[in-house]
Formats: sequence, C-alpha cells, structure tokens
Amino acid sequence: MGISRRLFGGAAVASLMLASGAAFAESHEPVRIALVVKALGIGFFEAAAEGAEEAAKELGNVEIIYTGPTDTTAEGQIEVINSLIAQQVDAIAVSANDTDALVPALKKAMQRGITVISWDSGVAPEGRQLHLNPSSNPLIGNMIIKLAADELPEGGQVAVLSATTTSTNQNIWIEEMNKVMGNYEGIEVVGTVYGDDLADKSYREAQGLMQTYPDLDAIIAPTSVGIVAAAQAVADAGKIGQVNVTGLGLPSEMAGAIESGASKSFAIWNPIDLGYSATMLAYNLATEKATAEPGAEIPMGRMGALTLDDNNEGAMADPFVYDASNIEAFKDIF
Repeated sequence: MGISRRLFGGAAVASLMLASGAAFAESHEPVRIALVVKALGIGFFEAAAEGAEEAAKELGNVEIIYTGPTDTTAEGQIEVINSLIAQQVDAIAVSANDTDALVPALKKAMQRGITVISWDSGVAPEGRQLHLNPSSNPLIGNMIIKLAADELPEGGQVAVLSATTTSTNQNIWIEEMNKVMGNYEGIEVVGTVYGDDLADKSYREAQGLMQTYPDLDAIIAPTSVGIVAAAQAVADAGKIGQVNVTGLGLPSEMAGAIESGASKSFAIWNPIDLGYSATMLAYNLATEKATAEPGAEIPMGRMGALTLDDNNEGAMADPFVYDASNIEAFKDIF
C-alpha cells in the first residue's frame, strides 16, 4: 500500500480534517459527492459507481449519490444537476452529454459553494474546476485506429460508429485519430455515423455502414454501447472474418464478440479506477485539501496523483488492450 493510499485511510482522514478545522469535521456529516453519469443503466458507468463506492469506503466519511438521466441528453443532466443543487450536495462529478449546455447549471452549483469536476466526457472550463481524462486524448485516438490497422497489414476501409454528435470525448478521440492517419498506410476512413449511445440505433447504423460500404474491413466504435451493437450487427450479417469490430468497450460485454471473432481486440481503461479517481479528486477539492490550478498535483489514492495542465485537465492512465489472450481474466470484473 503506497503512501498516498495510507494518507486517505478513514482514521487518518478524520485526524487531518480535525487538524484543518474544516466544517465537515466539525459537523461530522459525510461529504456528499454526486456521481452524475450520461445515462443510467450503462455498464461502464455502473462499474464507475463501484469505484466511487470503493473510494468512499476508503475515505470513511463520504456518501456517494449515483445519478443521471434515463437517456443521454444534456436536458436530462441539467434537470439532475438542478436537483443536486437543491439538495446542497458538497460535490458534483459529471460525465457530460454536452460540453457547453451544462455550463450555466454547473456555474450556479459552483456559485452555491459546490465543488464541480468533470470526468470521462468533459465540460467547458468555465463550468468546472478540473477535468479528469481517462487517458490522454492523443493516446486514445492513436489506439483506436491502431487496433483496426494491426489487423489490416495490406490496408483497407474502416468506418467510425460514435455516440452523439455533441459527445465531447468521442469527438476529441476521432480528431486525434485523424491526426495520425498518415502513420497507417493504406487505411481509409470511409464514413462516420452516430448511434446516440442507444443499442438499437447503433445496431442499425452499423448495418447501414456494411450496406453502404460493401468492402468495409473494420468498424471502430469509441463507445461501450456502440461497439457491442456493431459486433452483433456483424455477426447477424454473417460477416465475421470480413468486418472486424474494435474501439472502446467493456470486457464483460465484449467477451462474446472476442470468442466469436466479431472483434479481434478492443481497448478501455478500467472504469472502476475512473470512478474511484473522480471521487478522490472531488473529495480533496471539496474539503480544501487541494486546489485546482495549472501544475497542481492532486492525490487520487491508489491511482497516484493527477497533474493538471493549463486547462486544469489531467490524464488518469493509458488505455489497455483486451483480446483472446486476456479476456477471460477480465470479463467477470467489469
């Protein structure tokens, strides 16, 4: 157990809080941290909630409020945020459905003294104190095209199935992917479509790609909902071995696709670690143990520390590749 983890054990936290004279310690009330996700019922975010609860248990005086809208809309998240403001939570950690639309509500939260951070999918800087990227955007962008290109040594056609047109993280990853296309000779991106992180729409969009581009070799889906739907569409079309599905997904949801051959490999960071890290960051800001400013190193418990850049953003870890060699070890974890 590292030094940073020991520092945030329950007893040590209590003594540090008493020493600082923080209001939280005086009242002995738990620090209430709201983990606001893009939509409820998505496995990735449920795994992140597990990590948040792990951090809360480690800290010893934290209550996690896991919440989000029923669909992936900014309007739904704004309604949730306004409710949290009314509840006077101590911190809001949000994975945003829209970069800019949430800003007014989150600014209101900060004006009320609520700590606000974004994670996974970012909010514009004026609407949060810091943003936690799961990994670095350039590494992710390179990874998703590399996974497709590695299976196409002679080159080929690939298409992208993303989430929503306004989804901050997917758009950035696709931009970064396009920047490095010159490194992958013979690989052509023939189209980009959007499934809105809905399984049925993503399935139909994947079908449409295969119909529109009969010589398609790969579908890249940088979304855990889209990649599963695309793999199913490939299997149902009888194109396993012809069209490889890759991108970002959950081992538990992609194990079948790896086994069938619909997907040769995919990547993801550990969402449990992501929820854990977001909770640690929100806690340290809410209890004034750290300040979000360029160059700051903010502790994330067992995940080390987040180093903030000039935009108060930082990366948690590198993406990890899953394939037939390791899927069994991870599919029961998340």
